[in-house]
Amino acid sequence: MSDLDFARAQMTVSLAFHILFAVAGMAMPLLMLIAGVLHARTGASAYEALMERWAKGTAILFAVGAVSGTVLSFELGLLWPRFMQVFGPVVGLAFGLEGWAFFLEAIFLGFLLYGKGRISPKFRIFAASVVALSGLASVVFVMAVNAFMHAPSGVELTASGELGRFSPWAPFASEAFPSMASHMALAAYASVSVLVLGIHAAGLRRAPSSAFHAAAVRIALGVAVVVVPAQIVTGDWSAKHVASHQPIKLAAAEGLFETATPASLAIGGWPDVEARTLRGAIHVPRMLSILAFGDPNATVRGLNEFPREQWPNVPLIHIAFQIMVFAGSVMLGVVGLGAVLWWRRQGAFQEVAWYLRLASWAAPLGLIAVEAGWVVTECGRQPWLVFGLMRVKDAVVPMAGLAVPFTAFTVLYLVLGGVVIAMLRAHVLRAPAGGAK
Repeated sequence: MSDLDFARAQMTVSLAFHILFAVAGMAMPLLMLIAGVLHARTGASAYEALMERWAKGTAILFAVGAVSGTVLSFELGLLWPRFMQVFGPVVGLAFGLEGWAFFLEAIFLGFLLYGKGRISPKFRIFAASVVALSGLASVVFVMAVNAFMHAPSGVELTASGELGRFSPWAPFASEAFPSMASHMALAAYASVSVLVLGIHAAGLRRAPSSAFHAAAVRIALGVAVVVVPAQIVTGDWSAKHVASHQPIKLAAAEGLFETATPASLAIGGWPDVEARTLRGAIHVPRMLSILAFGDPNATVRGLNEFPREQWPNVPLIHIAFQIMVFAGSVMLGVVGLGAVLWWRRQGAFQEVAWYLRLASWAAPLGLIAVEAGWVVTECGRQPWLVFGLMRVKDAVVPMAGLAVPFTAFTVLYLVLGGVVIAMLRAHVLRAPAGGAK
């Protein structure tokens, strides 16, 4: 591997690790807030126990996310100095606003963790609301930067490649920003709610009389019923933007080599890049034209229309896209079944052992979909770092030996991951002794 490959691999590992904590830091406060509101309305101790446990979980995830996020911020400057030199003034405002949201979340999370018995119940609910909104704001501000990298606007480069005229609000003016920010926000809520649903469904299988796990299942499923379908809708919105502005990414995701009118949707298959064909796929006639442009007769451009050096890693993008779509579809089915059972059983999930087993198996699907989606999003932009303006190879640091930091940080993330799992099992996942009533 070249030093460029190690730099890219280090960013890949860092992003793959950090995104898990980013989505949890955004979505867990919402679940925590709902538990707090339900406790205030009903007085049920199960909801109070959930709020306390989920607040502890949020704090653990927030702390590790802060570490991995700090590493990422340094990596942007150390591994990709040309990007920060040219575009730092453009993305600085969005990153600064994200920092404000981060500190606001930390302050009010402290109120929740250490204010019990010292602050009023109403202020605790207010603090939980601020934590939830700050987590959402953090993701939105970061996605503004990412949207700018995919669809830059509001900037002009000089003939020498330096930054000319620009607006610090340019990331928020990107055409990709609305769809990418909404899709990522809902992906966070969807993935974490399905994860929490599965974890507590497994707990309910072990302890059918646990009010603690039953309450958690109801909250998580209630959130998932709303956000999973909405997330799929925003995914369609985002895909239509990609079809119009990044046709190479769409073609890679579908393994589409020849331009087609109309275009069929490919399910499965393996892209043979040398032969420039997709092998073993199931094709649904006209469906890609409908999904990409809302027109069953629309033309979808294939990879052969673009220079070979502009292609991303087609097999990687195609397989990641298939994984994302499969995981999202299964999540929708699991959540839909849960909604029907909730209505028919009056929320008595203890009586439906097969659904609890299904939900526990589906628990990791949301996080898998998030990781696969980021592979499609980021690797599909290659070879561009800022689409159409700066290539990845032109932004990397001119330094040898990048295998060393890659290895060191990979080991660090593995250790941190193990510590987080141990802490969550000890302080969050274990049900209260005797079960909350």
